[in-house]
Amino acid sequence: MQTINVSDKLQEEIDRQRQDIRSESYSMSIGELVSLYENEEIEIHPEFQRFFRWSDFQKTSLIESILLGIPIPPIFVSQRDSGEWDVVDGLQRLSTIYQFLGKLRNERGELVPPLVLQGTKYLPSLENKKWEDSFDKTNALTKMQQLLIKRYKISVVIFLKESSPNIQYELFQRLNKVTPQEVRNYIIGTNPAMYSWMQDLSNNKDFKACTNLSKKLEGEQYQMELMAELLVLRKLNIESEAILNITEFITDKLQEIAKNQSFNYEEEKRAFETIFKVLNQTTKEDTFRKYDPIADKFSGDFLLDAFEVIAIGIGYHYQKYEQLLNNEGISQLDIKGRLKTLWENEEYKSAYGRGKDAKTRIPRLVPLGRQLFDI
Repeated sequence: MQTINVSDKLQEEIDRQRQDIRSESYSMSIGELVSLYENEEIEIHPEFQRFFRWSDFQKTSLIESILLGIPIPPIFVSQRDSGEWDVVDGLQRLSTIYQFLGKLRNERGELVPPLVLQGTKYLPSLENKKWEDSFDKTNALTKMQQLLIKRYKISVVIFLKESSPNIQYELFQRLNKVTPQEVRNYIIGTNPAMYSWMQDLSNNKDFKACTNLSKKLEGEQYQMELMAELLVLRKLNIESEAILNITEFITDKLQEIAKNQSFNYEEEKRAFETIFKVLNQTTKEDTFRKYDPIADKFSGDFLLDAFEVIAIGIGYHYQKYEQLLNNEGISQLDIKGRLKTLWENEEYKSAYGRGKDAKTRIPRLVPLGRQLFDI
């Protein structure tokens, strides 16, 4: 009987995975990095500023380090097929530099007000200093100080396009302290057309009325998380999928969608609009709230478990609902009655709630929703 050499197997795995990563390192001046940004050859994804926001004190500390010649951590970028770079780690460092130099633009392409520095322990005279100030030269850096910054060099690690397509997302997760939701937002952001499409849908009045999310959740872009689940699970043959980790599964599937140039956005938009038009015409803000059969009323905040049954269930049959909407026949459906039935369903009661693992919850809830909301 042949003995498996565990060490050899491990080495094979290491060698195989190392082959998936192709990288180079350069030392680049801030002047060169600014030039790349102005020529749109490096993408810092301004839509993620809300997740990685630094205070003015933190920004000032970075500029202070540069002026004092203190090394700062490397910037990690991923190279696109077209040659441009996507920043994987170092977004705030680059954003701070670009903002101080008056070059930073927001996601609408508008210039962000230049950074005004604060005094620090070692450089108290940085107080109110700007890169340049045409009204008060005493508040501007001198030519020598500007050159110190422009000539300062930062190590840049470039993961080449020959690397595995997944390396960009793996690196983003490993190099940044982020939640799975933020990773998905990052994936969506790497496809500008998809990001814009999802942003538009997230502002749909029916969707907003039915989910009724708190300002905190909206600020965290939780609506994008809901849309990601809906996109991935709406028509997925979930019974045939071997799901080991539902979080990774949805992230991987979303990544496939982001890269799929033939993905049918028009159909998904129709499904999305139909789902929430039906729900807003019938159950409104009660849709995803808990039902109390004794008090016979819905109450509480938005519940993800309910969303995974109701929205995804209706979405699977959206064409049937669309026909009823077109024929003004939606009033024939007792959607509120179906919601009440859901909350008394034993399968649902055993699958939802705190402590229920998504790995086991979703494979049970998605088929249940398709069954309960078939018409």
